Amino acid sequence: MLHVIYEAAEDLEPGRLARVDEGRGLVRIRVDKFEPLTKVIPQLNIEIADFLSRADWYQLWGEEIASRHNPAAPIRLEYIFYPGSMPAPVWIREDKGEVHVWVEPGLTTEEFVAAVNPAVKDFLAGGCWFQLFGGEIIDHSPEPMQV
Repeated sequence: MLHVIYEAAEDLEPGRLARVDEGRGLVRIRVDKFEPLTKVIPQLNIEIADFLSRADWYQLWGEEIASRHNPAAPIRLEYIFYPGSMPAPVWIREDKGEVHVWVEPGLTTEEFVAAVNPAVKDFLAGGCWFQLFGGEIIDHSPEPMQV
């Protein structure tokens, strides 16, 4: 099963505002809880772009598959401060190969983390995302029970 988890971290390296780590079925995104979100989001966009340039994540879009390996539909994720009113403090929308995470500008970094975790959980529940990790395809299906 896929999980993307955001954390408000107290122990990032000095000067590091965001960090993205990947494991089997997991992306862990840590942001500096002491920095304002207006500083964190631009760095998070850089970190995510770097991560996606080397990660093997795939989006099923109709009958097409978007990935970093598909020049016609490379995957891109961008965090954007939304200047108007939104239905939630964090709102995720996707198109073929593109994900936009709209963020309410007045949030603190900790409020962003609290709002983005349930939003990304709902987003992944749509079942259109896959990870290739160690030769294994991981999707949003529950893991088989180990006996």
